Amino acid sequence: MDRPPALRVVRESRAVDLPATEQAVDQLLRALGRDPADPHLAETPRRVASAYAELLSAPQFDLTTFPDEEGYDELVIARGIPLQSLCEHHLLPFSGVAHVGYLPGERILGLSKLARVLELFARDLQVQERLTQQVADWLQEHLAPRRVGVVVEAEHLCMSLRGVRATGTRTVTSALHGVLRSDVRSRAEFFALTGTT
Repeated sequence: MDRPPALRVVRESRAVDLPATEQAVDQLLRALGRDPADPHLAETPRRVASAYAELLSAPQFDLTTFPDEEGYDELVIARGIPLQSLCEHHLLPFSGVAHVGYLPGERILGLSKLARVLELFARDLQVQERLTQQVADWLQEHLAPRRVGVVVEAEHLCMSLRGVRATGTRTVTSALHGVLRSDVRSRAEFFALTGTT
C-alpha cells in the first residue's frame, strides 16, 4: 500500500508565559476588589494561568492519509465534533459542535484527523467565523480534496452570560470550497447530511 510519511502538524508556537500570567491574574483580582491572599483565592492565579495555557495550546499530531484505492467519490462527513474555544473579544469560552466533510481526491484522511484539525485552530483566541474558514482552508490546502465543507454551531458565553444574556442561542457558520459552494444540489446534500438544513 502506498503510504507517504505522515505530515507532522504543529501550530506556530506562542507559549503562555506562566509567571507573567499568574502576576496578571493577581493584579486582576486586586482590581476587582478581591484579596489574592484570601485562602480561597491563594491558588487562583496559578490555576488560571494553567487553564489558559491549556486552552491556548493545540497538541501536535501526524496528518495520516491513505490512497483512495477504491475511488470513493461521495462525501465523508464527521458530524458533531465537540468544539471549545475562547472568544478573542471577551476571553470567555464558546462551545458547540462542528461538522466537517470532504469529497476525497487522490487520498483519504484518517477520520480522527478531522477533529485534530478543528482543535488545531480552536485552541486559540478566536472568532467563530475565522475558525470555520481556517479549518476549511487548511483541509483544502493540505488534503487537496475535490470538495470541503465545515459547519460550526456554538454558544458563546460572551452573549449568554453578559450583554443581551441570550442563553441557549447558537451561532451557525459555514465555509465551503469547490462544488459544495457553487452547485446548489451539492450544497443542499452537504447541509442535509450534516443535519443543518
